[in-house]
Amino acid sequence: MIIFVAKHKLKRFAEFESFSNSFAFPKEMKGKWHEHFGNQNPIVLELACGKGEYALGLSQLNPNRNYIGVDIKGNRMWRGAKTAEENGWKNVAFLRTQIDHIEDYFENGEVAEIWITFADPQPQDSREKKRLTHPRFLEMYRKIGTGDITVNLKCDSDLLYEYTLEVIAEQKLEVEMKNDNIYSWPERPEALNIKTFYELRWLGEGKKIKYVHYRPRFSLSISSL
Repeated sequence: MIIFVAKHKLKRFAEFESFSNSFAFPKEMKGKWHEHFGNQNPIVLELACGKGEYALGLSQLNPNRNYIGVDIKGNRMWRGAKTAEENGWKNVAFLRTQIDHIEDYFENGEVAEIWITFADPQPQDSREKKRLTHPRFLEMYRKIGTGDITVNLKCDSDLLYEYTLEVIAEQKLEVEMKNDNIYSWPERPEALNIKTFYELRWLGEGKKIKYVHYRPRFSLSISSL
């Protein structure tokens, strides 16, 4: 069984790298993503994308934006890449790399928006710096982002949600929207209706889904809904 699973993963890794929309550690793509997409539409990243369900959903909601799912696990992203390839969805791609190396793959000002969907909350205090809303990641987002780059966090984790709000307050960042139970929020953005495999599981367990939309640039005051 172990040998079968290993071969299955290797097959997916190989197929992933053969897709026209998939890239593994491609430092040569830095500054060239608009060339890949063949347009100058804004580029949006889904970090820790897993199977890429959110990137795929967003790409269909917003055809005038380009989406890139980012994760280290190519055998998972294979599913999203294959779906996009089979459907001919040209405004979505997938990048295999570690997220803390993201600056190696995007030029300053190349990214307009970031989505963080159901990322590992890294609950141990010793792993705080691994949380994707930690200040060290915000600094990376500032470097690769346009001047008005925004970040979206959608999660089931109370810890990650509260931690993110603490970082936002400490750094005096600008919050545009926040809600600690989005499905009780009639005015929620359409993009929040996309449900991943794991979100459906958490909803089945009665967990509340939380959301915050903010700008990683510094601001003199914090606004929220």
